[in-house]
Amino acid sequence: MLVDEYDKPILDALDVPDVARANRDFSALGLDVAAEDAGSSGRLDMVLRFNANVYLFEFKVVESTPSGAAMAQLKDRRYADKYRSRGEPIHLIAVEFSSKARNLASFSVERA
Repeated sequence: MLVDEYDKPILDALDVPDVARANRDFSALGLDVAAEDAGSSGRLDMVLRFNANVYLFEFKVVESTPSGAAMAQLKDRRYADKYRSRGEPIHLIAVEFSSKARNLASFSVERA
């Protein structure tokens, strides 16, 4: 089971990633973070701006979507376009969880 530093499951009772907890934890570290960042093509799960870089996160539960769906959504919906004018490197981070195994199923990072 995937747990945080307090041994609490990262997946909640409904077997979905706890984006609010991740947002809170990054914010507590003083990082510039926004959850459910709305754009013209949808809502990005989380954006983190740190050290002159932009990190775009999409979280999925793989039993409810095909594997690779998180990265596909980041690319298909062109979430990076909103941040290109900043002139900073943009990183797409796709995180997929397995509700059956209650663990991380896949994690991929690509430069936008």
